[in-house]
Amino acid sequence: MGNKFQYGGQAVIEGVMMRGRRNLAIAVRKPDSEIIIERRPVKSVAEKLPFLKWPFFRGTVMLIESLVIGIQALAFSANQAAEAEEEELGPWEMALTITVALGLGILLFVVAPTTMARFLYGFKSVFLINFFEGLFRIGIFLLYILAISRMKDIQRVFQYHGAEHKVINAYEAGEELVVENARKYSQLHPRCGTSFLLIVMVIMILVFSFLGKPGLLLRIVSRILLLPVVAGISYEVLKLSGRYCNSPVMKVIIAPGLWLQKLTTREPDDSQVEVAIRALQAVLPESGEDKISQSKLQGCET
Repeated sequence: MGNKFQYGGQAVIEGVMMRGRRNLAIAVRKPDSEIIIERRPVKSVAEKLPFLKWPFFRGTVMLIESLVIGIQALAFSANQAAEAEEEELGPWEMALTITVALGLGILLFVVAPTTMARFLYGFKSVFLINFFEGLFRIGIFLLYILAISRMKDIQRVFQYHGAEHKVINAYEAGEELVVENARKYSQLHPRCGTSFLLIVMVIMILVFSFLGKPGLLLRIVSRILLLPVVAGISYEVLKLSGRYCNSPVMKVIIAPGLWLQKLTTREPDDSQVEVAIRALQAVLPESGEDKISQSKLQGCET
């Protein structure tokens, strides 16, 4: 694959956001069926601080920047889908939104499972304690996904999530980007953010096992402080899974993430696939310099 850029994105409300090398595009289908596309430049802090592109650093940067970009894309899509006047979130509103999202995430996936694991301190094995803490964390995550998946609006977002994957899979297989071609590909993809979250939860078990059995407060603080380390390691694992996804060993490693995606994706209809195609086409270079042929990159078998 060489230095070929790995395109990807996320589902938004009635649309898809795709991120390219230097720009991103948000394609949203409005209530009147028109597809509106918003293109924006992508400016990463790593451009000013090159060391942030190094392995293990880039994972933390990716996580933070993806969170900011994702919230902005969701805000834009919500306005367009409702045919409201576009109102960009200001710096303070964006900071507050991100803070609340991070706070809820830490409460659900760090504080809750860590507190539950505190009652297992009777076990002598530190690894066993962290293993059960990891199971608690994964269990909470699954319950959260199952709960929100019952919402009609979220089900449509999951359909657009599936459309995003189908289009990326078709592109990476060297197919022409048309609905008929994308439709036949899988709605699962090894580089999905859902897989990333599962990898994070597994890496947490391994990293936190080196910390012994501190008190509850120190245990919670240590997990929050080590999140950048966990994110950095997890990102490298995710990159490898996307690059060598057809390796027998890697297939075993990525299988749980693909199974989990069956909860966060749904089979899209043709109109949703069309939106995802428009989003990806908007970030592809016109020169075709990043065009991937079948001989250069084989798609992952899912």
